[in-house]
Amino acid sequence: MRLRLPAERPTEPPTGYKIAHPVLSQDGTRAGFTGVSLGGALPYRVLDQASCVYGRRHRPPARLCDCGFHCVHDRAAADALRCSAEHRTALLLEVSVLGAYIRFERGFRYARQRVRTATAGPCACGATAVLLADAGWGRPGWRALAPGCAGCARGRTSVTLAQFARLAGEGLRVRADGGVPAGDVVGPVPGAGMGVPELVAEAALLQARLDWFQSQLARLGDRGTGGAEQG
Repeated sequence: MRLRLPAERPTEPPTGYKIAHPVLSQDGTRAGFTGVSLGGALPYRVLDQASCVYGRRHRPPARLCDCGFHCVHDRAAADALRCSAEHRTALLLEVSVLGAYIRFERGFRYARQRVRTATAGPCACGATAVLLADAGWGRPGWRALAPGCAGCARGRTSVTLAQFARLAGEGLRVRADGGVPAGDVVGPVPGAGMGVPELVAEAALLQARLDWFQSQLARLGDRGTGGAEQG
């Protein structure tokens, strides 16, 4: 006897939330995403079909496998995943669950998806992101991107949020959330003024001057005490 799961026939595709890293093709003509878990080695498009990462010939989502796209029901639960150090630069995605799916307590595992909206967090310096810049890693043929401001991304391969949406296609919307305007960021901005090495050197110089003044004050204090005893 084969156990069958309850069947659902929704009138419209369910909505789910997940996080993923944006990626740009090596030639700069295509954009997509790469996951943060099991399927992270296989970049996917805005509208795409899942495949079994183990190379098996069944159709995802197979009951006896963990293949397929994954998402959660709650936006806040997905956003909380970006608190992890390795996921700080990931985008928050709102997706439509398409095709066959298996419903779990916290989310779905499913066959096809459409990414509707991608939300970028702030730049590492705290400014609101205005572009997606080379993150320094990637997959074969794909560069991983990270949210950034114009100052921090200077000199790196980058695309604006609108350019990324256009390259990804399928009506994707990309927006920025969090951070402050670049002009309001407190502290040094890379490429403008002193950077960390200069500040460290300046601090070392100030400490050396302070040590010298303290030694001079101590010497003057010893002289004053000695003169009082002799008088």
